[in-house]
Amino acid sequence: MRIFISAGEPSGDLHGANLARALQRARPGIECVGFGGERMETAGCRLLYPLCDLAVVGLWRVLTNISKFRRLLDDSSRYFRAQRPDAVVLIDYPGFHWWLAKAAHREGIPVSFFVPPQLWAWASWRVKRMRAYVDHVLCNLPFEDAWYKERGVSAHYVGHPYFDDLLTQQLDPAFIAERNRIPGPVIGLLPGSRTQEVEHNLPILIGAARHIHAVRPDARFLVACFRPSHQDYVRKRVRDGGLPIEVCARRTPEIIELAHSCIAVSGSVGLELLYRGKPSVVVYRVNPLFRALSPLLVNAPYISLVNLLADKELFPELVTCRNPSMAVARHVLRWLNEANCYETVRKELNVLREKVAVPGACERAAAFLLGTLTNRACAA
Repeated sequence: MRIFISAGEPSGDLHGANLARALQRARPGIECVGFGGERMETAGCRLLYPLCDLAVVGLWRVLTNISKFRRLLDDSSRYFRAQRPDAVVLIDYPGFHWWLAKAAHREGIPVSFFVPPQLWAWASWRVKRMRAYVDHVLCNLPFEDAWYKERGVSAHYVGHPYFDDLLTQQLDPAFIAERNRIPGPVIGLLPGSRTQEVEHNLPILIGAARHIHAVRPDARFLVACFRPSHQDYVRKRVRDGGLPIEVCARRTPEIIELAHSCIAVSGSVGLELLYRGKPSVVVYRVNPLFRALSPLLVNAPYISLVNLLADKELFPELVTCRNPSMAVARHVLRWLNEANCYETVRKELNVLREKVAVPGACERAAAFLLGTLTNRACAA
């Protein structure tokens, strides 16, 4: 049996790797192939193309890479016709994955979306594509299952795979101990995993750090970079800024653990902040056009997964085309200076974590996928 898995972003690479392992545990000898990154490859998934290298946001970035996407889609169509995998599993990354789903569907290969795009949040008309090209949606959030079924899409709730990884995460005790010897509260700065996110949102994070340090000079800052190239970029922009700031690559779990509170670019890292009970401000800088059109496009009351799960604003959110660093700093300073306020947020996070942070999503997804393929084979 051969399963084709495709992930186009770092978080998807992580979930694809865990799903590949779960499939291999459930069905020894199963072959996993597809598009992704180094984590999927390490997990035993044979990479046909490193799609995570094309993790782009913004229309202009997509257009400049359109020829690469076209070639990759053509290669995918030929692969589906020649090799005919038993199933195709797509992980987020909806732009390219709609076309990949269409190509697989055209060849009669069943398609499942694991970690589906948040269609219920914005541009919900895209559910027509899901209904047309995708056989099953493996939902990660409790309310998604009913939302898809109401719109005629086959859906099955499995939980969020991010909690699978968090359960097995091992922190570096030496890294943590070394920084714990330095006095003062740590504020974690999490600028995102994609290069464009780092470039767009870093001025907000650094500006907020300056405002915080002006009021609380005992505070210090740790920047969590996903890639060494991001680390180099950030270091150049904080050099000689007079801030007690350290820039680290591939240390996000340790930095969150060390942090009193965090400032984070919106994304799946919010679930890790929830898991570790860290009050955080969520930011996301958008262009003026998107901001102007957002009332017409956005259907969800929040952008943070934590707030959506809580159905209230536990993490203050600032989505803007400006630089709201002063407003961001005010939230963090309140947590630093008002212990009761800080502990109230932590208690609410702990209650929410006990409710939703249930591991095993990848095992449940693997069992569902293998079950549907077995039923399909029996029906044939």
